[in-house]
Amino acid sequence: MGEEVLINVTPRELRAAVVENGVLQELLVERASRRGLAGNIYKGRVSRALPGMQAAFIDIGLERTGFLHVSDIGSAGRRNGDEEPAIRDLLREGDELLVQVLKDPLGTKGARLTTQVTIPSRYLVLLPGSGSVGVSARIEDEAERTRLREIVEMLLPEDTDRGYIIRTAAEGAVTEALRADMLFLERLWDSVQGQSAQANPGQRVHEDLPLELRVVRDLVSSGIQRVRVDSATAYARIRSFAESFMPEIADSVELYTGRRPILDMYGIEDEIQRALERSVPLKSGGHIVIDQTEAMTTVDVNTGGYVGHRNLEETIFRTNLEAAVAIARQLRLRNLGGIIIIDFIDMQEPAHREQVLEALDAALAGDHARTQVTQVSPLGLVEMTRKRTRESLEHILCEPCRTCHNTGYVKTAETVCYEIFREVLRQHRQFSFKELIVLAHQDVVEMLLDEESASLAELEEFTGKPIRLQSESMFAQDRFDVVLV
Repeated sequence: MGEEVLINVTPRELRAAVVENGVLQELLVERASRRGLAGNIYKGRVSRALPGMQAAFIDIGLERTGFLHVSDIGSAGRRNGDEEPAIRDLLREGDELLVQVLKDPLGTKGARLTTQVTIPSRYLVLLPGSGSVGVSARIEDEAERTRLREIVEMLLPEDTDRGYIIRTAAEGAVTEALRADMLFLERLWDSVQGQSAQANPGQRVHEDLPLELRVVRDLVSSGIQRVRVDSATAYARIRSFAESFMPEIADSVELYTGRRPILDMYGIEDEIQRALERSVPLKSGGHIVIDQTEAMTTVDVNTGGYVGHRNLEETIFRTNLEAAVAIARQLRLRNLGGIIIIDFIDMQEPAHREQVLEALDAALAGDHARTQVTQVSPLGLVEMTRKRTRESLEHILCEPCRTCHNTGYVKTAETVCYEIFREVLRQHRQFSFKELIVLAHQDVVEMLLDEESASLAELEEFTGKPIRLQSESMFAQDRFDVVLV
């Protein structure tokens, strides 16, 4: 079946699903209310330099100031070769400079910025001020790497200070296609510089392509089967972009006019719901549990009821192999980034550990985000990183639970019953009343009338006052009121 990209467009939201052989691999969501900022270029002003952190906060017109570390300041500002200079030798409060967003604001953190601007096109990435030519590490054939480098170096003007990275998509590209990309990027950079000269601090001077065009530019390979989009306007925009920059896939772009919603195909809507759950079942009967925190993401592998054909070690090995593939897919689907700790089930055989790591590496090979996997730690944990430039799927689609006050847990009905008992005693000691009315969730009321009925009767006898129960449909399980009458 190959690879397909399905694009669903609604007035305030656009979703793009990457499907391989009928299985959802990646989902990108962009909302009008919070478009991603990564790749945008701003005229910034230094609001504060922090010598201890070797960084500066830059006002770029957003709610929170951006963060610029000295390592992300162009080498042109350095005076001691490779030695990292002091931030205050490079920037002062009030200085104006051109910066690009490396990472979107995440949680309470402002955007991560750089002065080393990069502007991508289909085959190339422009590096103003670099003067060097690099080739994507994913192009492994040495002869092809040399061919592409020679073409780009030949096309570069002699006196230019602009450099380029040759992208993975350029593999097999002809000279004319690379020349067209280079001309496009040169014109675009000249335009950015012109706008920057006239802009006030805090103004955006360049915005990356909208999501539907970025998907086509960055994710679609020449071997793709088709791109299907359910909006006539977006279809026309994608088709025009493809004809100009990616003619080899232009005929693969289709307007979807079916009655069935486009993301209902292949059960994608159901997959999105499952991608928000902690537990992911494995076909073998085991499961993995994914927990996302501010600092890192943890993944725990469990056997469940799976029994292998030979022995326990075989069961564990097969479960870990299946989990390795599932984990790679879930990281990409949920767009989980940063530090990731995987707790595979302990394996006694060194050969098994190696094979599970190899399976994880192979499954991660198709990920567009850069990943790095370490060996198994002394505690049996696999540590890895995945480059994160935008919010995870959970952070885009969900918000913290107000009922459980962001803990991820809700008190049990039993716990709430005992809290009610304590509150009744507290009221009895402080105030005089004829009777008490307890307002609580239905499950709590049922427990008070059933398992805790004897305790409730004792409480009535102790206080000498009747206690009336009333269920409140609008109450969360851990909320209750004790009313004095």
